[in-house]
Amino acid sequence: MEIVALDTVDRQLAHALQLDGRASFSTIAAVLGVSDQTVARRYRRLRSAGALRVVGLPNARRLGHVEWLVRLRCMPDAAGPIAEALARRENTSWVGLTSGGAEIVCVLRSRSPAERNALLLGQLPHTPRVVAVTAHLLLRTFFGGATGWNGRADALTPDQIEALRPEPAEPGGEPVRLGDGDEALLAELALDGRASLQRLAAACGRSESTVQRRLEHLRARGALFFDVEIEPGLLGFSGEGWLWLSVAPRDLVSVATAMAGHPEIAFVAATTGSANLVASLGVRDVDQLFDYVAGPLAALDAIRDLESAPVMRTVKRAGLLLH
Repeated sequence: MEIVALDTVDRQLAHALQLDGRASFSTIAAVLGVSDQTVARRYRRLRSAGALRVVGLPNARRLGHVEWLVRLRCMPDAAGPIAEALARRENTSWVGLTSGGAEIVCVLRSRSPAERNALLLGQLPHTPRVVAVTAHLLLRTFFGGATGWNGRADALTPDQIEALRPEPAEPGGEPVRLGDGDEALLAELALDGRASLQRLAAACGRSESTVQRRLEHLRARGALFFDVEIEPGLLGFSGEGWLWLSVAPRDLVSVATAMAGHPEIAFVAATTGSANLVASLGVRDVDQLFDYVAGPLAALDAIRDLESAPVMRTVKRAGLLLH
């Protein structure tokens, strides 16, 4: 990746795209008070440098799929190649090395019990040099995914945020069924969430008007959301980590809700297993990590146990394998 530095306009653009990844350059420009050409030029520069990318992602829950947080302990020399193999799978949304590089943490999406069993009971446990596998079903996401990370970007004013924030998706309801061409549409959006209607239409064999309607339908039903892949270090977050927490069941919702409001938190969800709450976070340095654990986290009395692990290397974020 080309070494880049973000100025104020770059940070505002990144924040705007986190709010609405497919907002037009003219809409963003009007909110930021700059020209359309400035926004387009900044976006193309950041994307070509590999510093920023918009991706369109399926919401597993709304499609009737389930997600698993999987931890694999490996022999140290095997962790990297196994992590990269997992990252190449289309049903992984985050893959990283933690705990000195000997443990892999990844999020897997399964469409059916057969697919789940093939991976969790068949392939992973029998992968050479994998020492142990634990899989935790994600029961309820309190923050992350379509809601983004409130610590990533804070470059816009409340009025600018309100002007760019899209209409919220319809809550709940029956799972959304994908139609003909939707899989190809989602695959293309995973490569480039801002792909033109012409390119999307060619990828899934539909007309541009049909693609536009399907995009609007999937977003309105909450089955599709847009995220921004950006190197956290560009926004000042040099450290990432995972937290596994054991919380009294009666306090699970209140603790998760409180953590969702902490600017350090990128993701928090209730899960199965001995740790019933899992979270990922981003911090500026080791001191901030300590201050967070000893401060806002320690103030939540219902937390009975805590395990933490720094992320040594992120192999995949939301979309493609990172190089």
